[in-house]
This record gives sequence, C-alpha cells and structure tokens, in this order.
Amino acid sequence: MLQNNAKLKSLIVSLWDTLWSSGIANPLTAIEQISYLLFIKKLDENEKNAERNIAEEYWTEKDYKLKFNGEYTPYVDVAKEEAKFKQSKDQSKTFEEILAEARKPKKAEELRWSYFKNMSADAMLDHVRLNVFEFIKKLNSDTAFFTKHMESANFELRKPSLLVEAIKKIDEIYIEIEKDAEDGKQTIQDIQGDVYEMLLSEIATAGKMGQFRTPRHIIKLMAEIIEPKLGNRIADPACGTGGFLLGAYQYILTDLVRKTEPSKLTIDEDGFESGIVSSVLDPKNKKILDESLVGFDIDVTMVRLGLMNLMMHGINNPSIDYKDTLSKSYNEEASYDIVMANPPFTGKLDKGDINPDLRIDSGSTELLFLIRISKMLRAGGKAAVIIPEGVLFGSSGAQKSTREILLKDNQLEAVISLPSGAFKPYTGVKTAILVFTKVKEDSKDWHTEKVWFYSVDNDGYSLDDNRRKLKENPLPDVKVAYEARNKVEYVDRKNHFFVELKEIQENDLDLSYNRYKEYEYIEQKFDPPKEILSKLIDLEKEILEEMNELNGLIG
Repeated sequence: MLQNNAKLKSLIVSLWDTLWSSGIANPLTAIEQISYLLFIKKLDENEKNAERNIAEEYWTEKDYKLKFNGEYTPYVDVAKEEAKFKQSKDQSKTFEEILAEARKPKKAEELRWSYFKNMSADAMLDHVRLNVFEFIKKLNSDTAFFTKHMESANFELRKPSLLVEAIKKIDEIYIEIEKDAEDGKQTIQDIQGDVYEMLLSEIATAGKMGQFRTPRHIIKLMAEIIEPKLGNRIADPACGTGGFLLGAYQYILTDLVRKTEPSKLTIDEDGFESGIVSSVLDPKNKKILDESLVGFDIDVTMVRLGLMNLMMHGINNPSIDYKDTLSKSYNEEASYDIVMANPPFTGKLDKGDINPDLRIDSGSTELLFLIRISKMLRAGGKAAVIIPEGVLFGSSGAQKSTREILLKDNQLEAVISLPSGAFKPYTGVKTAILVFTKVKEDSKDWHTEKVWFYSVDNDGYSLDDNRRKLKENPLPDVKVAYEARNKVEYVDRKNHFFVELKEIQENDLDLSYNRYKEYEYIEQKFDPPKEILSKLIDLEKEILEEMNELNGLIG
C-alpha cells in the first residue's frame, strides 16, 4: 500500500526526521515515542467510530466498551501548586483545599487526542506526559502483557514545539489514511498497520543480540508454505517487533476472506493473494485469533514494539512477554501448532543458565533456538525457521547433533536456500528456511525419509543495501513448487529436488543445497598452444607498427 502512496510515505519519513532532528537519535527510542502517539490517536479514532455505530444502533454498548466515558484523576505537581499558593494574595482557601480541588476527578474526554491537540503547547506537553500517557499505560487489565511492560515506559518528548509538530504530522497522516481507505480496498485499521510497519522498517541496524527485521515478503512466503489455520496456537520464541506473529495473523485473515468473500481478494506487491480485511472477523473468530498468537523476547523495548505492532493491526490484547526461551526458567514443550521464527544468529549467552533440556553443548543461539522450536511443537505441529546456512554443513559436534535431532524428532520437509543479499542492509550472511513437522520428542528413530531442496536465486528485490522492488515476483513460484513437490518426477538436481535420508547420512548429515545440487559443466575447447602463441606474436607486431606510426606523427 505505501509503495502506491508517495505522499503518505513522505509524511511518515518527515515525522521520523522531525524526531531525529530534535535530538531523539536512537532509532528504537524514536519508534517507541511515535508508537505511543499513533496509539493515542488510534484510541480516539476507535472511540469516534464506536460512538457513531452506537448512535446509529449498529452496535450496542456491550459490543464496545468506550474508553473515555469515565473520569480520571489529574496529576498535580504539589511543589508548583505550593509555590503558586505562597505567591497568591487570595488566602480565602487553605493549601489543602486548593490541592483537593486540583485533584478532583475530571472527565476522561480530556484525555482524547481531539481534545488535547487544541491546548497551548506547554499545557499540552504536561497533559500528555502526566495524564494521557499514564492513562494508556494502564489501559488494559492489570494482568495484561501490555500493562505489565508499559509500567516502566517513559514519554521522552520533552519539548512543547516537538510535540505540536509531531501531532500535526500524525493528523496529516490520518487524513491521507482516510483518503486511501476511501479509494482503495483496505480498511483504515489495515492501513494504520502498514504505516506502523513502515516506521519499523526504519530500524536499519542490528540490535545488541543480533536482532534484525525479517523482510515482510520472506515472512509472507513462510506463512504461505506452512499455512497457519484459525484456532492454531502460534508462537515465536524470539519475536522482536512481532513480524512473524503478524504474518501468521494476516495469512489467516486472507484465508478467511478466501472462504467467505473471495471477491475481495487481491494480488499484493509480491504476487501473493491478499485479503487482509479485518472486518471479516466476527467477535467469536476475533477472540480465537487474538488468543492464538504468543511471542517472547529478551529485549523489553522489542517487547513493547511488538505489543504496539499487533495492537496497531487490530489485535486488542496481544500476548508478547519478556522471557528468555533458552533459559532454565522456560520449559514449555509440545504447546504449539505453528512456530515461525528468525532467531538471533549471534549474542552473548549465560552458559550457566542455558536449559539443559536443549540437549546440545553449545553457546550458539542459532542451534539452541532450533532445538527449542522443535521442543515447543506439538506432535503434528509445523515450523518455518530462518537459519544461517553454516548450520546446515558445519562439522562441530553441536551442529551435527542439532541436524540429527531435526531429522529424528521431526520430518524435515524442506531446505529453501535464500540469496545472500536477502537480509541486507542488516547482514550479508547467507541464510535458508527450514520447514519441519514434529513427530516425536527425543526419538531414537529417524522420522525423515527424504528432504526437498530449493534455491531462491531472486526474491523479487535487488540484492544490494537498497533492496529495490523488481518487476518480477518469483516467491509465489516457491509455494507452487513446494505444494507440487510430491507429484513431480525429478530427473535432475539443477534447481529443486529430493535427497533421500541415506544419502544425507552418507554425507555426514550435510543439509546444504550446494552439497546435492547437480552442476552443469560446459566443455571449453582451446586452440593448440603453438597457434595461440602465433596469434599473440601477430598481435604484438600490429601494436608495435601502430606505436611507430604514432611516434612519427608526434615528431
């Protein structure tokens, strides 16, 4: 959507630049602060929509609990009030009476975007920081993950002029969102989600623990391959900003549109069917879907961003928690139907706290997460995981043990090799997608009979740091080939093919695509050495004649 609306994209970049030029240089901090403002704006827009629907009797008050129909207790700066009292000539009231009056509950309507945006700059900054922000931090129930992780959050916009400018730009963004919703096929909610995704894409450097955003088209491919269903329990053990949970959510929405309103399906910019129209969810299905998505991360900033990301896409009470899924404190096993992940490839680990149930002696996060994901899956559960290709052919004991567990405890269905530029500008590491289905935990038998290999040479984007969109959309071909893999008779190994377990065992459990690919060697014919030398001598004579002629011309 954003690729087709240059003005909207320009407004988002301008909002980002406004914060950057005002001293908020940390990308994660800037994203957090913009997220808070977008969320506050969204609350007001949701409230307006609910009020209209209730007034027109489309909804009842049971359908939507109005957020701003109660009261709030305003923040009072006691020291400031005391200083004003001492300077005042009016002593008709005691300081305690003045304080009690200042703390008197006020209508929650004053916390709405449409109310405070008309305040003076200084008053608005104090009101948003001390009243509005504290209100949204406690918006969900005390047991909600959002409330839990927002408790220590801070509102970092401290300049009145900066807040005024940011509010102005967000209002302009919403005007453009409404135009896009009228002209296009997406709902306002879906476009809001795309706006947030655009902001997240500005995080252009890897995090402390080797985190980086997975391109959305790669997430789409993985969702298309493992096909999450409504009612599946879906997890990501290192979820970052929640991109994989959102990818599963959007795939399920598209599937619901496909089954209920197929006329609303479109083809997106990457060539996949899209029907991300959140209006297709009835209350029952929405509740099921909202409760299906579970994420964990060890960076509290990422947890907040992930929560905000899902909420901006319409998931009201997302389940993303601060937790180290490799540690002794995490023991969930056989709990999920679907796992989609791109766990960090690097990072420091407390080896003493690594869960011994992970069964390998290693500090490599990419190996430990693969074992963790395998253990998280229920029998019949399916995973799609991005790993660095070194995992597939490395000769260390831990690497071989990890591959053995994958082949024994699971049916390893596919190894999809991605181009080396797929994760630029974050990293140039070559990666692959592993697709596997859980069979039995701690199996002594091999449950993989053969593995399907596929090489993606072009993912539809340039393989440089700019990652420009190209005209072709090759990723849907991967899904088609994957679905047809058992119906095709492979006569060679030039692009995609099966390899039997026995051959893999004979090759030290090597699972790299290049190990089994059939290379074409074209015979090169050369002239005899004497003929080549004769031609070189003739060439040298020609060059010498021309140089002598040139020397004569210049005297």
